[in-house]
Amino acid sequence: MTVRCSEAWTVPPASPRVVLVQALPKSDRSELAVELATEAGIDAIVPWQAARCVSRWDGGGAGGKGAGKAEKGVSRWRAVARSAAKQARRAYVPEIHDLVTTRELVPLLTSMDANVVVLHEGSAVPLGKVDFSVTETVVIVVGPEGGISPEELDALVGMGAQPALLGPTVLRTSTAAAVALGALGVMTDRWSGTPPD
Repeated sequence: MTVRCSEAWTVPPASPRVVLVQALPKSDRSELAVELATEAGIDAIVPWQAARCVSRWDGGGAGGKGAGKAEKGVSRWRAVARSAAKQARRAYVPEIHDLVTTRELVPLLTSMDANVVVLHEGSAVPLGKVDFSVTETVVIVVGPEGGISPEELDALVGMGAQPALLGPTVLRTSTAAAVALGALGVMTDRWSGTPPD
C-alpha cells in the first residue's frame, strides 16, 4: 500500500492555555472527568489528592503501595486523555502531571505565571466576572465531591488564587471542569480558531 500526504498544516495551541487541577473523583467518575475535560479542550491536568477526596492514590498509610497506585492512576488518566483527544480530533493531547498533595500544589501554582481560579460554591464572584486577560495561562482548581476544605481554600487564596462561582447549581467534580471550559471558550479567544474538517 502506498500513502501520499496531500496536505499538512499546523494548528496553533489555544490561548489562553488552561490547566486543570482536578481533585480525584470517585473511581467510577475519575475517567469521566479526564475524558470530558479533554474533549472540552483542556491543555494540562494535575491530579490532586485533596483532603476530602474519597478516592486515595497516595495509599493512605504505610506499606509503600501509594506510589504504585498513583503511577497506575496517572497512567490510566494519560490513556484516557489520548483516547478522548483522538475522539475530539484535537491536535494536542493534554499533559497529565504526576499526583500532587495540597502541600505540593501551592508551590506548583506559585511557580506558574497564571491566573488561578478556584471553583467554589461559596464565592460571591461569578466566573463571568473574572478577568482572564491578565496572563497567558489560566489554572482552574476543581475540588472533590466533599468540597475543598477551609484550610485548602485559605492556602490557595493565600498564594493568590481567586474563588469563583461557576453557576447557580453545584456540579459534580467530574463535570465542573468541562462546564468551566465551555464558559472560558466564550469569554476568551479559545474558540476563535477554525475547527477541524
